[in-house]
Amino acid sequence: MSKKSKFAIGAAIGAIVGAVAGVLAAPKSGKETREDIKNKTNEAKAEVDKKAKEAKKEAEKAAKDAKAKAEDLKDRTERAADAAKKEFNKPAK
Repeated sequence: MSKKSKFAIGAAIGAIVGAVAGVLAAPKSGKETREDIKNKTNEAKAEVDKKAKEAKKEAEKAAKDAKAKAEDLKDRTERAADAAKKEFNKPAK
C-alpha cells in the first residue's frame, strides 16, 4: 500500500473520530444525536468506499504495469539467450 493510500485511510479514520466526538459533545437530544451519528457514519462510509475503490484501481494499475514489465524482461532475456546460443554454436574460425 502506498504512502498516499495509508495517509488517505488515516485521514478518513481521523475524520470519523472527529465527527463522532463533535456530535457527542454537541448539546442536542438523544434522538438528534443518534441521527447526526447515523448521517456522519454514512458520509464516512461513502468516503472510505471511495478511497478503497481508488486504492483498488491503483493496485490493479500497478499489477498491470508490473506484469507488462515482467513480460518485456522475459522477451528481452529470451532474445539475449537465443543470440548467445547462436554465437556459441558458430563454427570456430
